[in-house]
Amino acid sequence: MIDSPYLVHPGKKVHLPKIPADDTGPFKHKDDAHKSSDKIIAKLSQLQEVLYAEQKRSLLIILQAMDTGGKDGTIRHVFTGVNPAGCSVVSFKAPSSEELAHDYLWRIHRATPARGMITIFNRSQYESVLIERVHKLVPTDVWKRRYDHINAFEKLLTDEGTTILKFFLHISKNEQLKRLDARLDDPDKNWKSDPNDMVERQSWNQYQSAYEDALTNCSTSHAPWYIVPADHKWFRNHVVGDIIVRTMEHMKLKYPIKPAMRKIPD
Repeated sequence: MIDSPYLVHPGKKVHLPKIPADDTGPFKHKDDAHKSSDKIIAKLSQLQEVLYAEQKRSLLIILQAMDTGGKDGTIRHVFTGVNPAGCSVVSFKAPSSEELAHDYLWRIHRATPARGMITIFNRSQYESVLIERVHKLVPTDVWKRRYDHINAFEKLLTDEGTTILKFFLHISKNEQLKRLDARLDDPDKNWKSDPNDMVERQSWNQYQSAYEDALTNCSTSHAPWYIVPADHKWFRNHVVGDIIVRTMEHMKLKYPIKPAMRKIPD
């Protein structure tokens, strides 16, 4: 667990309204963070190569956010220099009929990273304590006990060699409205517009409460949550990249040393 101003310390109650979504840390402007961000992207590329070569451990990155919070943008920017052979992105939509025929973690477990791999979850197992709670798709006693399920599941993964990082991209309600409006006006983003976005926005407070409980109950030493200020996209990307790089450095990754090979005769 890497320390950060954005770490949700295990056992600490989260109050999202008290956490500024427009924070920019030590930077006054995105140009101030440019060199640092470039170094982070380059270092992540190097570390991913060693992880892939080592083939002993894996990294699971979970991104959650309100609509327009920037999950896709974070993936595009932070992982721009990563070798696709050692990295995959999984987006969890509404479960299929096959997935509904199993327990809610079945489809999640199938998508976790193999040794040597980085896997990024765009949404995750936490949808089962978020959307299913807000829209009352399951009874209260069902989603409440899922916090313990998720913690146990994540402990299993970490015990077996998977490092887990979880990022909640914290966007303000005003910034969300700006981005929803921008989608309508931008021909390159108009395709993302969904009438349901405004319907979901009406449940903003319910989602915030659901996120607070998920962050409070499921930030652990083995699978910590980080609340990342996301009103400024450049700072969001910087924070996520920095935490990933520092975590991978802490893993002490090493290239494997293979036995010396005999010279092949002419």
